Amino acid sequence: MEKQRLRSLEAVVFDMDGLMFDSERYIQVSWDKAGTILGYGTLGDHIRETLGFNGEKRREFFLKLCGQDFPYDRFLNLYREIYYDMSREKGIPTKKGLHEILDVLRGLGIKMGVATSSSRENTMKNLEREKIRDYFQVIITGDMIKHGKPEPDIYQKACEELGVLPEQAIALEDAINGIKAAHAAGMMPVMIPDLIQDTTPVDKILFGKYDSLSEFAEVIRKTVGKKEKKSEEEA
Repeated sequence: MEKQRLRSLEAVVFDMDGLMFDSERYIQVSWDKAGTILGYGTLGDHIRETLGFNGEKRREFFLKLCGQDFPYDRFLNLYREIYYDMSREKGIPTKKGLHEILDVLRGLGIKMGVATSSSRENTMKNLEREKIRDYFQVIITGDMIKHGKPEPDIYQKACEELGVLPEQAIALEDAINGIKAAHAAGMMPVMIPDLIQDTTPVDKILFGKYDSLSEFAEVIRKTVGKKEKKSEEEA
């Protein structure tokens, strides 16, 4: 990671599923169950191919995979029902270091946003349940943009609404498509792998890669914090 460039950091935009919340495994299980009920077998493994897709792009994927007669709307409603039942019963765990990184960024006065392919309803439920909604100045969801990841639309919109230049903003992602979207938007893409551990396809465009949000928080604390301290001393 280029520490000099990091010192110009103005904003951090978070993906949600697999980055803030350990929800993608729940989605994977719910796709398996819904697919089996509808007679299409287990479909959960395909989550790896669709990470970062918005609703319309995911629909196109399943129609191509299972045929044009695939009852996508029934599948969607069924897997969501299974997913919500699981989340109510077990809760959706946060990823390691989520609250830590949010507090570090807030303490440094860095703007924060969310750019997730998930629906607004699901996004707001997750943020409000975890009591972290107020950390974010901007929340952009998949149903608010025309082209989903890996197209840059969602990150461009997030930076625009945050009022920051893309090159002064980090995008935190766990998915290949998300990294490609952030890079295409001109941001600093940082990956914290989740279901997909092989980052080879995007290694050349990564600004950084970390094992957890905790590890990334420590880098921000040391690097951006040093800048703040230096500025105070100069003043």
